[in-house]
Amino acid sequence: MIRRAAAVILVLTFNPALVSAQDATFTVTVPSAEVYMGPTNVTPVIGRAPRGTVLPVSRNLGSWAKVAWPDAPDGVGYVHLTMGRLESVRAAAPAAATPARTPPAATLSRTPAAATPSRTPADPGSAPTTMPSPVGRGRLAVSDGLYGAPITHIFGVGGWAGLTRSFGATARAWYTDRVGFQFALTRDAMTSDVAAGRVTSMQVESAALYSLFDHVSDYVWIRPYVGSGVSFHHQNLEDSSPDGLVASDNGFGFRAFAGSELTFPSVQRLGLSVEFGYRRVPTPFPGFEADKLSASIAGHWYIK
Repeated sequence: MIRRAAAVILVLTFNPALVSAQDATFTVTVPSAEVYMGPTNVTPVIGRAPRGTVLPVSRNLGSWAKVAWPDAPDGVGYVHLTMGRLESVRAAAPAAATPARTPPAATLSRTPAAATPSRTPADPGSAPTTMPSPVGRGRLAVSDGLYGAPITHIFGVGGWAGLTRSFGATARAWYTDRVGFQFALTRDAMTSDVAAGRVTSMQVESAALYSLFDHVSDYVWIRPYVGSGVSFHHQNLEDSSPDGLVASDNGFGFRAFAGSELTFPSVQRLGLSVEFGYRRVPTPFPGFEADKLSASIAGHWYIK
């Protein structure tokens, strides 16, 4: 029962898009609300709605509302909830003497194409002019919906954990939207069925990353990537004796991996990553051998 409750809380925390907003409207209360192509500021602005505009809502995404927008290619747009007021049609129907007036399509100003370049395969690093890149490298910029400050996902720090007995701290930096670097300090432990004792290993790894593309949906921003890196490790062979340490060794290892970083609309500074890869970590102690296939999860909180 406790596991089911924890799973429900986790889903609602990181996936608020599961809650739909049927029979709801969004009323713009600011002078002009930007309508985006997707539920993050990463996507281009496809139009603007003036104060008083009432938009039908098809889904409540937690921080964003999915609304009807005829000028969009698919007929829908996304407005941040701080730009207006979300109301239930059923609750407002008894108090409304007349139906809410929705301005005609002609009164909904649309941002010219020159002012809001779309992200195309030929220019994968382009960003909306409404949220310019602070570093001038065509970097994606997610906007803090409460204060409007840019969250560029340039540098993040966090933790790393492997599916075996390994854990550590990690830092990730994106030089551009496609090229990044990762630094990790991890600790690993190995046991053997044929040898006594255990081997503990402290590793320092430096890796290069390459992001393949960015996919933004109603639920999550997905950034798949590949990478490889080298590591320096210090290994100790320990037993149950009072001294513990039997022997030690230093060496280098290699790892190639692929993974994906996930960012949810409700926690825009947090990037959750899942990685799978191949690693080669030579171990000089007989009977001990590091697993060549690796799987890990990591979380990075982007402070810049």
